[in-house]
Formats: sequence, C-alpha cells, structure tokens
Amino acid sequence: MVKVYTIASGKGGTGKTTVTANLGPMLAQYGKKTCILDADVGMANLGLILGLENLPVTLHEVLAGKARVRDAIYDGPFGVKIVPCGLSLQGFQQSNPDRLKDIMTDLVSEFDILILDAPAGISRDGVIPLTIADGVILVVNPEISSIVDSLKTKILTETVGGHIEGAIINRVAATGNDFNSAQMEKLLGVRVLGIIPEDPNIRRASAGRSPIVVKYPTSSASRAFKRLSADIAGIEYAEEETQSTSEGFVDRLARALFRAKA
Repeated sequence: MVKVYTIASGKGGTGKTTVTANLGPMLAQYGKKTCILDADVGMANLGLILGLENLPVTLHEVLAGKARVRDAIYDGPFGVKIVPCGLSLQGFQQSNPDRLKDIMTDLVSEFDILILDAPAGISRDGVIPLTIADGVILVVNPEISSIVDSLKTKILTETVGGHIEGAIINRVAATGNDFNSAQMEKLLGVRVLGIIPEDPNIRRASAGRSPIVVKYPTSSASRAFKRLSADIAGIEYAEEETQSTSEGFVDRLARALFRAKA
C-alpha cells in the first residue's frame, strides 16, 4: 500500500528540500517505487538540486490544468521519479494548489512511496500537503527558533487533521555537544526519526546539481541519509566501510609487511 509523506518545516533554510532530494533516491535504490514532488509552488528548488531545469512541463502546468501529471514526471538518480515545479512567476500565478489532491490520486496507484516537499512556514499553499499525507515529517535545526517554528507547524498539522510521523534533526554539529535526541523529542513531542550531521559536502553536491548520496556517497551526511531511508523503507541498514577505514587497513597491512621483510 502506498505511503505518502510530506516533508515540512516551520521556516525556510532548515534543509527541507535537501532532505527530500536525498531521501527519494535512496528509497528508490532500496527497492521502493518512489516519486518526489515539489509542492513548494512559489519557491521551488527541488528541480535545481536534482539538475532539472528549463523543463517543458512542470507541476505549474499541471496545477493550471494545462497538462497531465504524467507529462511532468522525470527520471532522477537511482530510479526515483520527480515531479518538479516551475520557476516562473507567471506559472505560479496560474497554479491552483487545490488541484494537488487530484494529482496525488492519479499517482498513488503507481508508487510505493510519495514524498511531497512542502512550502516552509504557515500558508494556505502549505496546509494542503499537511492534510493529504499519511505522515508529516518535520525538518528541524537544533536551534531555538527552528524548534519553536516546528512546534507551530506541528500544531497546525494536528489542527487540520494531519498526522505527525516524526522529526528529522538536520545540520547537527559534528561535536554533538549541544544536541540531545531525547531532549529534542521531549521539546517537540514527536519521535526523532533521524539525525543528519552538518556536512560541507552537501553544499558542494548542491552546487553540482546532485544529491550528496550520489556525489559523496561515503560522507557523514550520506551515511545518515542512507540509515534514515532504510528505516523508512523497513529494511536493515548495513553500515558501509568508508574510504578512510579502507585506507587505514591497507596502511596497517603495508606496515606489517614492511616489518616482516625487515
């Protein structure tokens, strides 16, 4: 049975779209027929991160009643399907967000998992993705303003009849000195689904129009995304050997051989 998730945040800049762009490909690689949809009609960025630009048909045209959603589906990394949104102001003005429910109805029979990248903040356009999902996943930064804004989104979701699946804590400092998972769960009142560390490779990957799980698959953030995706897919995650670990073993072996010859 298809599962529909909405990725939401209380404010912009939490990394919500980056989370969507990395979860989608990994879920597809783990064998789930996955489609990610940019429901941020006014400030679309998902297509940019995934290298999809200057497209003939986007979600804007579908929401305007000018095209079918099947015409706006594009191939992404690892077999994930993508429904990007357009970047033009005219396309945004002609879009009718109320059509989103009908679009989802057309897609549910074709996929195992649908992920909506919702608009940040509290707005009319942002409410619809909260109501049509089986579960809303909050993307939160470990800072007070992000936590407060996420609580507002949580309250809004519950008010309109939506269900909070949990939270992803994004951009956590490598030291972890200021982060406590149990405390975050207590503050938000929801389960922490995963923790994504701060990783400079995320910015490098985005600049190259690629998700970090594709561009830098052994980086710390990539491993966290893989672990989280495996949990969502309901499969066991096998920790991969990183390049540094592999090189360390080779170095130790070389030293041992050198000592033996000496």
